[in-house]
Amino acid sequence: MAAKKKAKAKPKNAFYAQSGGVTAVINASACGVIETARKNKDKIGKVYAGRNGIIGALTEDLIDTSKESVAAIKALRHTPSGAFGSCRYKLKSLEANKREYERLIEVFEAHNIGFFFYNGGGDSADTCYKISQLSKSMGYPIQAIHVPKTVDNDLPITDNCPGFGSVAKYIAVSTMEASFDVASMCATSTKVFVVEVMGRHAGWIAAAGGLASTEDNPIPIIILFPEIEFDQKKFLARVDENVKKHGYCTVVVSEGTHWPDGRFLAETGLKDAFGHSQLGGCAPVVANMIQENLGHKYHWAVADYMQRAARHIASKSDVDQAYAMGKAAVQFALKGHNAIMPTVERISSKPYKWKVGMAPLSKVANVEKMMPKSFISKDGFGITKKCREYLEPLIKGEDYPPYKNGLPKYVRMKNVAVKKKLDAFEV
Repeated sequence: MAAKKKAKAKPKNAFYAQSGGVTAVINASACGVIETARKNKDKIGKVYAGRNGIIGALTEDLIDTSKESVAAIKALRHTPSGAFGSCRYKLKSLEANKREYERLIEVFEAHNIGFFFYNGGGDSADTCYKISQLSKSMGYPIQAIHVPKTVDNDLPITDNCPGFGSVAKYIAVSTMEASFDVASMCATSTKVFVVEVMGRHAGWIAAAGGLASTEDNPIPIIILFPEIEFDQKKFLARVDENVKKHGYCTVVVSEGTHWPDGRFLAETGLKDAFGHSQLGGCAPVVANMIQENLGHKYHWAVADYMQRAARHIASKSDVDQAYAMGKAAVQFALKGHNAIMPTVERISSKPYKWKVGMAPLSKVANVEKMMPKSFISKDGFGITKKCREYLEPLIKGEDYPPYKNGLPKYVRMKNVAVKKKLDAFEV
């Protein structure tokens, strides 16, 4: 009798999740992951998304993305925020919380998951790196690839981070438009406009405000960076000087601006889930400081969620790179890579050219990339030519979403849950 043909093993499924603060283009990365996986059905089975990030894996709350149409997945590319829900949750070490890792293995085994794609920033890279070690420490084969994302632009090795270019574009445009506004009113009304932007330790987003001042339309802009200790006397003197010379002044202040002793201008004393200090808004602190000491009428604003949700004015280069990182993550996994992150490698700035690179997670996790000194002007209140040359290509190009009745036409996923196979787990 002829020997029975051995049944071909089912391809492993993939787990994809979004982590940390979402962006205007994180869904473009999700689109890249899912579309690329669908093109390789012989090697990757289904793509399950974690509802609310890694928490979805721990609680076995998985979303079956195969239930979404080709058109819906394609529309992710132009839809902001996190389509599957995000979270701020950092895994402890294997020694500190072995039960969490055992639970992950239980869920991965129950759903035949062999690929792990985690889309996030520095803390997410740390989580992804820890999961990549499961093969060695707990004997479970898993390929973990980190998909870079962070508006703060503070991941190391990669030239820039998907999510940053669009925030930078939004801040540059908003700073320019608001400055035109205050300039038109300064003779009899507002003299100073203060806008607060994100950036806890790195001033990349604040630096983007400097792009608003151009040779054609110079604007008196003062930037407060986290990298520069706040000098109140020097700052107020510069504000007063600008108002006297130009009639008005715009201040772009990073949320991470701090006093010489390290205290944030807007520290509340609270901590978030990652142990970071909760900040309560430094724009009003700075604005009140100006009014009390100089007497200038002011207005202030906090860009907050608007800066990272503004998909309608996203940078085309940012959208392209976000998609490319998701696509590359799957391609790298299929080549057998583990514990790595796809990166953006700049080839040239003029003309702007880039390619996909690769970085080991051991050199990415928990490492922050600060603004180089050469990017900040000697007085500490502006950006240099070198910084402008770095930033300008990242905000170039428009990638408008489709519109209907005057509003962007964004997509909502069905987010059909995968049937649970295990007992409940408390996070």
